[in-house]
Amino acid sequence: MHYFGYKKGVLHCENVSIIDIVKEVGTPVYIYSSKTIKRHYKVFSDSFKEVPVIICYSVKANSNIAILALLKSLGAGADVVSGGELKRALRAGISPQKIVFSGVGKTEEEIEMGLKAEILMFNVESLEELQVLGEIAKKLKKVASFALRVNPNVDSKTHPYIATGLSQSKFGIPEDLIIEAYKISFQNPYLKGIGLDVHIGSQLTSVEPFIEAIKRLKKLWKELVNLGFELKYLDIGGGLGIVYGSEEPPLPQEYAEAIIKEIKDLGAILILEPGRVIVGNAGILVTKVLYTKTNWGRNFVIVDAGMNDLIRPALYQAYHKIVPVEEKLDQEEIVDVVGPVCESGDFFARERKIPSLRRGDLIAIMSAGAYSFVMSSNYNSRPRPAEVLVEGEDFYLIRRRETIEDLLALESIPHGWNSSGI
Repeated sequence: MHYFGYKKGVLHCENVSIIDIVKEVGTPVYIYSSKTIKRHYKVFSDSFKEVPVIICYSVKANSNIAILALLKSLGAGADVVSGGELKRALRAGISPQKIVFSGVGKTEEEIEMGLKAEILMFNVESLEELQVLGEIAKKLKKVASFALRVNPNVDSKTHPYIATGLSQSKFGIPEDLIIEAYKISFQNPYLKGIGLDVHIGSQLTSVEPFIEAIKRLKKLWKELVNLGFELKYLDIGGGLGIVYGSEEPPLPQEYAEAIIKEIKDLGAILILEPGRVIVGNAGILVTKVLYTKTNWGRNFVIVDAGMNDLIRPALYQAYHKIVPVEEKLDQEEIVDVVGPVCESGDFFARERKIPSLRRGDLIAIMSAGAYSFVMSSNYNSRPRPAEVLVEGEDFYLIRRRETIEDLLALESIPHGWNSSGI
């Protein structure tokens, strides 16, 4: 459930008219509902109240520090995959002891940041990373707590770009190397193995792949405990899908029930890394129609947002529902909704049936709260959109719109060059 709906013919976020937000902030603009985020987080966390659990929100899904601060107020920790995400989580006030650092390519500087911040643990993804973690921990004289990320070779049955648990994936360590890696860690007193980790993909619409992966982790867990290793945390990642169109993902309660049944005999503290399921349907991208045209019988609606603002349709052929901000009773027509970027892949919908649109109309691209603004770019030297958070009858600008001057501020012409070149 989300809190976007029509009131007197105008789309609202909670109790705020989208038109009123656009009048003040302009387009394109991302708009998020705090009430939706709170509801989704509570439903998810309540589903796991039977077991000891730390919910580490996946910062990569939506990393705005206002969103992170809101989730922190609800009790969330953070799953981070870069030094930048770690700084964001800390800036938002999230406790370091609720932060796990994932990612296949942590730099030495990022590892140092995590150790100095005294985060809960690193999810280690290779034997070389484990060695480097130990060396840096020894240099800083800080004990590095870690879990090993297992690659279980489980098919998550999702888009291949977001499947992360298969043998051909760059993520994690093969099962047959996990025990060896734990034994290696014993050689360095600054390394402390405290758990196992797995994450098999994103936007999963079935419980079965999760359960298959957990069964493999349980086997490794019991082998390690029998060898004398004191494990504490079982991190099963995130990946639970949401409804964009016709998907039928399991409800959080169904997901939790299946997982709890599998892990309750281990005595482990469960770590979960939900992202999309918390924020995906809590956000929309609002954009304005610039032009309409027909080419060789094909109808196009050209809007002021582009693939640089929301790349999911171009990258994953992802479906996002599109609705007019002002309810229309007009006859529907089949159109391509496209942006101004100079790429044929710059589209939000192809051959989609929607009410007839005219220049100046506003449309909302739904379910744009996750993997949307965070994946935006400045391609074609396009400033990125503003972000707005709605709370009841109020709304807040939580990221101002970029300007072209912002883009140029980091660049310089070598000394002695003139405007014509060298």
